[in-house]
Amino acid sequence: MNFKNKVVLITGAGRGYGREVAKAFAEQGARLALNDISPLNLKRLAKEIEDTGGEAKVYVQDIAKKVPVQGLAMHVEDDFGKIDILINYSAVAPKKTLLEMDEWDWQRTLLVNLSAPFLMTQSVGRMMKESGGGVIVNLIPLDGRWDKDGGTAYLSSTLGMVGLTHQAARELAADHVRVHAVATGIPQLHQAAEGHPSHFIEAVLYLCDDKQEELAGEIINIL
Repeated sequence: MNFKNKVVLITGAGRGYGREVAKAFAEQGARLALNDISPLNLKRLAKEIEDTGGEAKVYVQDIAKKVPVQGLAMHVEDDFGKIDILINYSAVAPKKTLLEMDEWDWQRTLLVNLSAPFLMTQSVGRMMKESGGGVIVNLIPLDGRWDKDGGTAYLSSTLGMVGLTHQAARELAADHVRVHAVATGIPQLHQAAEGHPSHFIEAVLYLCDDKQEELAGEIINIL
């Protein structure tokens, strides 16, 4: 795979899969726009990428509301001239049980984990439509989240990403915007189909590759 000069915007890039996906794209020559709410984590990641000859810019922004999302998308487009790939990974995971959780925790989780990807897909999707197309991949890591107390808000919000992926893929296909998801540990979904990568990071790169332009609405579940 070769993503040389592709502009990749990653939300939640400061930790976990967001960080690993960013490093993988950088190794393939992509230009990285890194978003998170923690400046320290982003700066460390950007430095790692730059130290190996890559290009990365940091965008510290809370993307739970529409205006900051629009500002982020426009800022990245101004800096890079385009957005080829969007990776949605923003997430919070409160530990309180259903009976202990207050409304603020519930609403905040829905805003960050589901509303933010929707708003990012909407704003960046419009830019991609104008520029002739692009790829959006939603990351849905749920391995180890089942059958644990305190996961109600996280599971409810992130499982909504399955529906968002399906519908966004259907609606944006005519605009040459491919929407996919890579998940882990969702028992209701089949495991990755034959021929699909069985490793999380490889699956993300696979779906973003121009060679897979015929695919739409793929949800690769890594078990």
